[in-house]
Amino acid sequence: MHILIINPNTTAAMTATIAAAARTVAGSGTRITAMNPDEGPASIQGPEDGTAALPGLFKLFNTEVLQNGSYDAVVIACFDDTGLAELKACSPVPVIGIGEAGFHAAMLVSQRFSIVTTLAVSIPVIEQNLSDYGFTGRCAVVRASGVPVLDLGSGAQDIAREIELALEEDKPGAIVLGCAGMADLAAAMTEQFGLPVIDGVAAAVVLAEALGRAGIGNSPAPAEASP
Repeated sequence: MHILIINPNTTAAMTATIAAAARTVAGSGTRITAMNPDEGPASIQGPEDGTAALPGLFKLFNTEVLQNGSYDAVVIACFDDTGLAELKACSPVPVIGIGEAGFHAAMLVSQRFSIVTTLAVSIPVIEQNLSDYGFTGRCAVVRASGVPVLDLGSGAQDIAREIELALEEDKPGAIVLGCAGMADLAAAMTEQFGLPVIDGVAAAVVLAEALGRAGIGNSPAPAEASP
């Protein structure tokens, strides 16, 4: 199986972090290719960045998926699920957002979960996605750690502190990390806090593999559809 992971921002270091997290959980027969656009914002924090990322994301998707067609599934590695609906509508293969994957994983292992993301500007986008997916009732709170996306490499303590507050105040059964750049924190924080701390990148990869093993493809796209 060949999975394409697209990081919709242009920060190659984050793409490398995402790829490493994906390969950690991928099966031995799964090949991971990770890419990011050449144009667009360096990070996606809030709706304006999400909109700015769409042209580069759609261009890369058109080239790699619609024209080349060598992948069995695509993962969009932005927790805001940037461009996800448009890409699902035209893709010949399953397209999974790490936001939706993280939500699904959390609901499989807990009755209620909390989300810890980067900045407060991202909260309305995530809350809207929860509503659109019908998951609002299962999410206790969407929290912001106050750590910008590009500072995540040095922000683990602030993220851990926000998880501690979530456990005290929200009483969730699981925590979902609300940014692809947090992917390398999930295992250590699961051990630290003693409950599932879920990385959407890992969840999306194993869901893509499960769909492939089950022989479940994408819903047919209209012939005229394009992102």
